[in-house]
Amino acid sequence: MSEEDPTRSSFEADLEKAQAVKRAHQEELLSKSNVVGVGVGLCMREGTPTGQVGLVVFVRRKVPASKLDENEVIPSEIDTVPVDVQEVGEIRAMHTPH
Repeated sequence: MSEEDPTRSSFEADLEKAQAVKRAHQEELLSKSNVVGVGVGLCMREGTPTGQVGLVVFVRRKVPASKLDENEVIPSEIDTVPVDVQEVGEIRAMHTPH
């Protein structure tokens, strides 16, 4: 008889919740002028993985919240799911020769 790994089931529950929050809030997040993408993944703090599953919001450039209009600020948490903002620059499609 085997027992479920409680860490794994907790991870799976966190992943499912983060995916649901992404579906519910993706359109709103993408409407912010600096946001270029939204995903689900492991959060990072100062370049180190935290081990927490959360929303990952990709922005052209990180800007202090104090310098943003209120409607452009990305919350640190949505529906109890942590939000990690990562600077990725401008995203462009690459041309591949045929």
